[in-house]
Amino acid sequence: MNYQSILEEIESEIQPLFNEGKVASYIPALANVNPNQFSMSIQMFDGTSFGIGEVNKKFSIQSISKVFTFTLALNNYGKDLYKRVSHEPSGNPFNSLVQLEYENGIPRNPFINAGAIVTADSLVSIYKKNSFENILDFIKKVSNDETITYDEEIFNSELEHGFRNYALINMIKSFGNIHNNIDDVIKTYFKQCSIMMSPVQLAKSMLFLANHGENPLTNECIITESKAKRINSLMLTCGHYDASGDFAYKVGLPGKSGVGGGIVAIVPKKMAICVYSPRLNIQGNSLIGTKALELFTTKTGLSIF
Repeated sequence: MNYQSILEEIESEIQPLFNEGKVASYIPALANVNPNQFSMSIQMFDGTSFGIGEVNKKFSIQSISKVFTFTLALNNYGKDLYKRVSHEPSGNPFNSLVQLEYENGIPRNPFINAGAIVTADSLVSIYKKNSFENILDFIKKVSNDETITYDEEIFNSELEHGFRNYALINMIKSFGNIHNNIDDVIKTYFKQCSIMMSPVQLAKSMLFLANHGENPLTNECIITESKAKRINSLMLTCGHYDASGDFAYKVGLPGKSGVGGGIVAIVPKKMAICVYSPRLNIQGNSLIGTKALELFTTKTGLSIF
C-alpha cells in the first residue's frame, strides 16, 4: 500500500474544511497559533515513516498527555486505580462539573479533565515533587527522544486561566479523592498539558500501544499486554470526550485528541499515526484531524472493525 500517496490524497480532500472550526481560545497561549496548519505522520514498526506537512514542528499536546499519565498510573496501581477513577465513557463535556457531583467525586474515566487530575494526584503520591519530571522522562522513553520538553508560556497561561480545572480539583478534594496538596497536583497537570511534541514524536510515542505494550523500535516492554489492551479500549471509548462514539463510528481506531489540535491513533500490530490541525469542532477535537483519520481508514481499510 502506498501510504505516502494516500496522505497526499487526504491533504487535497480536506482543503475545503479550512474555513470551519475554531482554535482553542480559553487558553490565550493556544489562541495565537496559525489555524491553517495541517500535518500527518505515520510511524511503522520497522522504523519506516510517512508524512505530509510540517511533521517535525512541535505543538502543545494538551490532553494527549493523559494517555501517558494513565499508563504510568496503571503500571503503578493496577486495578486499584479504578477505585478512584472509573473507565466508562462520560457522554459529557471534558470539563463537566455536573457529573462529578452526581458521582461523588469519582471521575468517569482518566481522559476527561477530572479523571486526569485524579490520575496526576495518584502520581504525586508516588513521585512527590518530582512528578512532572517522571512523567516527562516516561514520555522521552516511549518516544525514544530526549529533546522533549514543555512550554513555560502555555503552562503559565493555564495557571492563570484554568478556573474550571481549579473548580474540578476543589470539588474532587471535597469528596476526599485528592490526596495531595492541590497546588502540587494542578501544577503537575498543567505542565503535562504544556508538553510540546511534533507529529513524528507523538506517533512514535504510541507505537508501544500499537504493539501490545512493547516498543517495536527498541524491543523494550513498557507495559503488560493486558494493560495495553485496557488503555487502547479506553482510547476507543473515551479518547474524544463526548464525541468518542462518533470517532469510533467514523474512524474506527483507538485514539486520543487534545485541544492543541493533535490526535493520535493506533492500528494494532501495524502503525501509529498523529495528525495535527488546530481548528477544533464543538466537542474540542481537531475538526480536520478527525476527517483526515476517517479518510485514512476508509482509503486503507485499516479500521479495527
